[in-house]
Order: sequence, then structure tokens, then C-alpha cells
Amino acid sequence: MRELLPSMQRQYNNHGWRSLQVLVISGEVLPISLWDMLHKLLPDTSILNLYGSTEVSGDCTYFNCKNLPAIMKTNVLTSVPIGVPISNCNVVLLGEPNELDEGEIYVSGLCISNGYFLDPTSTSFDYIKLSQDSGLCKNGPELYFRTGDFAKRLHTGELVFLGRKDRTMKINGQRVSFEEIENALRAHHDVLDVAVVSQKGQGEPAYLRAYMVLNSEDEIYENLSSSMKRWLVKKLPPAMLPHCYSVIKSLPTSTTGKIDYALLSRPDFDLKPVQYKSRISQCSRGCLQALQEVFREALMVKEVAAEDDFFVMGGNSITAAQVAYKLGINMELLYVFSSPSKLLNALLDNDHSHKHERAIESLCADDSLVARKYLKVDSAFYHNLDTTTSKDINPWTSGFSLSVTCSFCRCNKVRIVGEHELTDVRDACWSVNTPRNRKGYMCELWKVNLRSCVDGSPLVVLKDGGVYLFIGSHSHTFLSVDGRSGFTLWEVRLDGRIECSAAIINDFSQVVVGCYKGKIYFLDFMTGNISWTFQTGGEVKSQPVIDECRNLIWCGSYDHNLYALDYINHNCVYSIACGGSIYGSPSIDKVRNILYVASTRGLVTALSIEALPFSSKWVYELGAPVFGSLSVNYINGNVICCLVDGHVIVLSLSGSIVWKAITDGPIFAGSCISYALPSQVIICSRNGSVYSFELEGGELMWEYNIGSPITSSAYVDENMQLISDPSHPSDRLVCICSSSGRIYLLQINVNALIEKHETAMDPFGSIVQEFAKMDLPGDIFSSPVMIGGRIFVGCRDDYVHCIGVGINISAEK
Repeated sequence: MRELLPSMQRQYNNHGWRSLQVLVISGEVLPISLWDMLHKLLPDTSILNLYGSTEVSGDCTYFNCKNLPAIMKTNVLTSVPIGVPISNCNVVLLGEPNELDEGEIYVSGLCISNGYFLDPTSTSFDYIKLSQDSGLCKNGPELYFRTGDFAKRLHTGELVFLGRKDRTMKINGQRVSFEEIENALRAHHDVLDVAVVSQKGQGEPAYLRAYMVLNSEDEIYENLSSSMKRWLVKKLPPAMLPHCYSVIKSLPTSTTGKIDYALLSRPDFDLKPVQYKSRISQCSRGCLQALQEVFREALMVKEVAAEDDFFVMGGNSITAAQVAYKLGINMELLYVFSSPSKLLNALLDNDHSHKHERAIESLCADDSLVARKYLKVDSAFYHNLDTTTSKDINPWTSGFSLSVTCSFCRCNKVRIVGEHELTDVRDACWSVNTPRNRKGYMCELWKVNLRSCVDGSPLVVLKDGGVYLFIGSHSHTFLSVDGRSGFTLWEVRLDGRIECSAAIINDFSQVVVGCYKGKIYFLDFMTGNISWTFQTGGEVKSQPVIDECRNLIWCGSYDHNLYALDYINHNCVYSIACGGSIYGSPSIDKVRNILYVASTRGLVTALSIEALPFSSKWVYELGAPVFGSLSVNYINGNVICCLVDGHVIVLSLSGSIVWKAITDGPIFAGSCISYALPSQVIICSRNGSVYSFELEGGELMWEYNIGSPITSSAYVDENMQLISDPSHPSDRLVCICSSSGRIYLLQINVNALIEKHETAMDPFGSIVQEFAKMDLPGDIFSSPVMIGGRIFVGCRDDYVHCIGVGINISAEK
């Protein structure tokens, strides 16, 4: 049998311990990671975890670790429970009235002492008589020792230690346990040991600091703090994230062998400063320190390192506005360059770097410019954008099930996986009661800088309750962005500029995108790490298309070839020459297992893809180049082709013309088919007109001219409907973007469409009308995506924008 402290156990050589029958751990918290190591090392040894103190004769509770695996099936733990009272001991938890199973540990029974020798003050404070009225004493008033430790009781009855009274603190109304933070950090592969303390400088609020002993002393990473915060943010609530992280060779110990937390808590605790690598030159060191000071004041923390991420440390849109205001910069810069060093490099590398550098250097030289200035943000602006409910700050996602996984991309292409059906996404639709003559408006919610033209269309994904946006730009940059806040989640730089939209594979674990260097990249959904790259012989401007049945990605190239890529085995299983460069994406008829692809030479190729080897069914020569993506009418299998010469040609399964129409200008984008506007296809022309043709016969349903050229596709909002008369079908909104940079919302009167079909009337004006419009500062070649009153679109002002839709309070006269 052997008994020792957990912290001392780490220092012992474990060889020769296999003869142990019982191992007793006591005196400190036993982390799950340490128990796991001991259990694997000593599988036949009984491991007991004891809890107690000197005042209770050493120990008052015990836990047999053989029960731990069963408990962990129903409880998330970072430390081994301290168990249940030993014989002749009574343990109660005394806490807040609404916290019956959590509180401070009080102990009574034969185990407790009579008090402190020659110290009646401490005795009267720590030894308390609890009356029968308290509900804790069953046999009359009892003397209890107040341990100063906090615990919670599991539903199985075992107690779990939360921390000492002097090792816990309230942050934002939440009790924070230092031991719980330590246990989470110990699970990090780079951390050997850790101690978390509360520190407080003179006249400053208390903050949390983590002292860490790393496994390797050879290298200290410059982004250590950010790395640890990213690790903890997945395991602990925001209130429990330390503000500062320091590396130490070993943790100081007291004479009893325990970690000396009192010494570590002193503000003047002597640490050799950690030297971080930095690209910042010595002449810019003062500017960097000024930026760190601005960050520190906005975040109200003790210290900000050069590589600390502003938003990981607790920053939000309000504090970001404060930093931007103090520095005199555009707030969006902070979203992209979120650490002091990255922001400084960005400012110095900017085209107007001389202006920024002078501003920062004057900030360094004049302390008065670092005065506390707070920028007021009108919260009513955000409230007014909520057109459906005042209870949800993000109403446009509240209708979707948290378990739904789906993607949205241009031309109303929606994919969904798992148990949910497409109707589940369509049913996530919120209605707005408004008279038909009432106009709406648009306001920018956020935008993210991609440092060059953004011509590709966004891919928006709902997964695990989150909203993700993927998009690239001419700067070779490809981003993953939080669709709600606009925060950049990750960023990668590819070998060439990006003009096409991204796609997502079957299980939503990878994003696929091509670039001008002819490469097709498969990127990890959560990190952006490259899983596989396929090299074609020309630029890739075509959006990849997922073939769900065969686990393939189909993608065209300017080398005239269409490729079928097996993303599981990382090889190309098929390719076919299409007689010209491929700009638009192919389209798959899933019902009939046919793929259609068009080229800039005007050839449409139909492939049978039911099984390898794939084969060509027919080739049709349209007579003019095709730049837009093809669309398939799944009801009858017809394929819709939009030509540069303004023609719309619909081909049958056999490759013959079903119907043909002509617009008054070139067409560069694909058609849009939406269930929300049934039996019609919407096509945008360079002449500024939007056309709606009847799907079966090609009859013109309606036409609207916005007055400026259009080179992108329309998008119908399938998750928002306008109700003016409950007895009639709801109106729908169609988003159109002009090349000159103006976004239009057209309101479609579905009831008038039905009446037109039934009575052969000609009420274009009653069918379609302008609902709202808004100008962006650059040209738009990106096709929008619109989901429940939120518009996502790229622009040649170098940004991807998120636009919110609202409705004016009073109707126009």
C-alpha cells in the first residue's frame, strides 16, 4: 500500500509498482489524466481518492476509482470525485438557496477536532453549530467544521471537489474554480503541469494567470497564449479563461510539497520574461506597445501579448469599435488582423501605410491620445433589423433545427445531409405581415476584407448549430467566416487567385475550391488544412459539384477537360474533353444519373454516370459560348442553357430542343430555379433585365429592368415570406445584384402570378415591384445567397458583405 500527493506522484519513478494492491491518493485534486495514467500502469491496483484536512483528522470522504468509468458515462468530469463520507462522518453542502447540490463543505462527527489550540478566534469562525431548522441536521444541533472547500453532488451521490474558497472567485456572477481550469490545461499535449492563480495589481481589478510547465523547453511559441485560449474555449465557459499565460521551468512548492499558490499569486513574483519571436522591427517596437496598450484598455485585462487574439481574449463588436476609434482605423481591419503584431504589420504594409504609421507613431508619442474614449453603438439599429421577432437577436437562424446540416450556394442550390429532409430546411421559414405597398430597406451587418476583388459567390453552411461562410478572392486568400458575426475563423493562401465558388463534400468535413493555377484544393472544414490537391492543365473558374451517390467531385478546367475526383482515395477516376474551356459548373440529374456540362465553345455534353466506366450519351452544339452554370428540371429531366448571345435553350433527355427564348442582352450567369416560385426559371441579362420563363413551355411570366447591367445569378429567399393577405399565397423576395454595385430586392406577387396564368391577363406591374435597393462601393460579379432576410455577396471593393433586410415602420404614401 502507498499514499502520496498527486503532484508528487508525477515525480516518482513508476517501475516496480506492479506489486501494489492499494494506492491511496490524498491531499490534492486528482486529475482525470493522472488517474488514467495510473490505471493503465497499475490495472490490478485499487486506487482510492481521499479528501479531508488537518481539522478532520486527515480524511472524511473516500472514492474507489473502480467506479469512475461508469460515472463518466453520464457526467463530464475534469477531476476524480472525492466520493462519500467515511464511517462516523457527516458531510453537508451549504450554498445558495437555489443550489441544493452545490456549496461549501461542512463536516461533523467523530472525525473533527475541538478547535485550534490557543486560537479561539479561528475556532469560533471555522467551527459552527447548525440548528435543526437548517434542514441539514437530523439529530438536533451539531458542531460542523467549515472547510473552506466547495463541492457539488452528482446524481449518484458522490461529491466532486470544485476548489478552495481561496482558489475560487466570482467572475460575471459565475463561480470559477482554479482547479477545473488547471485540469483542462493539463490535458493539453504541450503542458506538463500548471497552476492558475488570481493576481491583482495596485488599483487594478483581479485577473486570472496560468503558470505552465511545458513538456519541451527548447522552443517557446510566439502564439502560445492564443493557442492555449483556443484549446480552453472548447472546454470551459468564457468566464474561466485566464487572461495571461506564463511559462515557468518548475512550479514552486511549500515545505509540505504542495504547490505554493500564495507565492505565485504575488504580483511581484519573479519570472524570467519569455522571449517571443517577432517579425516587428525595433523601430516599430513602440508602435506595437501602443497597440498592446489600446487592446489591454479595451479588453480591461492586465496584459496583452503581441500575438494575443483580440476576440479570443473576450473582444466583441463594441470593444472592437472602441479600438478602431482610438486608432483611427477601419474596424474591419481588426476582424482580419486580430492580434497587435498582425494589425501593425497590416497597417505598415497597407497602400496608405505612411498615414497609418504616422497615426500610430503619434499615438506612441502622445499619451493623451490613449485617453479612454468609448464609442457609443446604437443597439436600436440591430433591433430594427429584426423583422420577425423581438425575442431572438438572430431570428434568421432560429427556425432551423440545431441538428440540421445543410449548405446554400448560388442559384438556390441547397444540400442537406443526415436524417433531415429538404422540407425541413424549407419549413424553416418566417413570415412577415406587411401591406404590399410597404417598402423595405437594407443595412450592412458586417463585412470582411479579402484584400482583392471578390468575384466568387459565397458558400453558406449550417452545421452543429453554427453558420459558416466560405469564399475566396483574387488575392489568393480563402476564408472561413462566422456567418453570424463576420469573425474570420481561419484563412489560407492558395497558389492562384480564386474566382469560383466553393463546394462541400458528402459528409461536410471538407471544402473544395479551385484557383487560377489549375489546382483543386480539398480543405478541412474546421481548420482549413489542405487534405489533398489535384492539378489540372488550366485555370479553374468552375465551381466544383458534389456527386453524392458516388462520392466524387466533378470540376471543369480551362484545359477543356472535366474531371471526376475520388476525394476518399485521392485519385482521378475519370476525365473527358469537352471541346472548349469550362467556366460554368456542371449539373447532375440525380434521378436519372446523367451529368451535363457546357463549354465556352458552345457544346453541351451529356454523360451517363450510373457506374464506371462513364460514357457520353450525346453532344449538342448550341452555336454560342456558355459561361453560366447549367440547371436541371428534375421533374422532366430538361436542362436549361443560357448563352452569351442572349438565347435560352432548353434541351430534353435525348438532346433535342424543348423550347427556346431570346433576351435583349448577353447572359453570363446561370439560371435560378426555386420551389418558392414554382414552375418558373429566373434569368438575368447584361441588358439590365430579369426574366421569368415558364419551365415547361418557355412562356414569359414576368420581366423587370433594374436599369444597369447584370452578370450574376438571381437568388430567391426561400426562408422569408411577406404576407399581405392571409387568404392568398405569400409574396417572395428575389435578390438581384447589378455589375455597377447596386443590390435590388424584387417583391414577387405569387397570387398575381396564379391569376395571370388562369385569366391570361398581363399585369407585369402587379406581379413584380421593387422592394428595396442598396449601393455597395464596388462592382458586383458575385452571385448572392439570401437566407431568411440575410444577403451574403462578394464585391470588387475587396469585401464579402452581409446585408440585413428590414421593413419600414410606416407605409409609403
